[in-house]
Amino acid sequence: MKLSGKVAIVTGGSRGIGAAIARRLAADGAQLALIYRSNGPAADATVQAIRAAGGEAEAFRADVADEAAVESAMRAVVARFGRVDALINNAGIFESEPVGRISRQSFQNQLLTNAWSVLASTQAALDHFPASGGAIVNVSSSLAVRPEPQTVSYSASKATVDSLTLGCAIELGARGIRVNAVAPAVTRTDMTAGLPADYLESETRLTPLGRLAEPQDIAGAVAFLCSDDARWITGRSILVDGGRV
Repeated sequence: MKLSGKVAIVTGGSRGIGAAIARRLAADGAQLALIYRSNGPAADATVQAIRAAGGEAEAFRADVADEAAVESAMRAVVARFGRVDALINNAGIFESEPVGRISRQSFQNQLLTNAWSVLASTQAALDHFPASGGAIVNVSSSLAVRPEPQTVSYSASKATVDSLTLGCAIELGARGIRVNAVAPAVTRTDMTAGLPADYLESETRLTPLGRLAEPQDIAGAVAFLCSDDARWITGRSILVDGGRV
């Protein structure tokens, strides 16, 4: 298994894309630490699913937009697993507002949770990577390069993730730490379940591969970027969108 013996952390790992990433990395042999903010039952369900499949996993509670909380969680992870080999910054929120009605609070919430958390988690994990390096994968969005109406704040927060990805890759390359991002389009999760049916049908028509993404589609790309197969890839934000953009 490509990640056998590795320790991976997935933020926002209790459900949706995060849970799919956690299950996939565990299936590839990694020991999993799931960081979640509030949905304990979902986090526990993901941990139990990994264990039932023969993997090793533990859940840790922290708000990754709070640097003190995420630093504490990283120390707890290392106390349990010994080190960090891969960090997947997946935690995020989405709020939709048209220009003219965007509040400072909404903009700040999305920037903190979607972008600042990437930097906070990365900084908290740095000292726990081995001398040989490791991999960081950030979850961006196709909206970072193709904003849609009423997604200005969210799109800006994810564009910041892309910039953080490149900047961190440049600085951390000397330490052998690769930093990349995956940028999904609309993916079938509970976060997108409430979107209008006609919008989802339109997105399906506009996607060359003829369907919307499933969380497992994104998880596969993340697993590749965490593996040694991607050893010469860093600083890239890869659209994982079925050709939508």
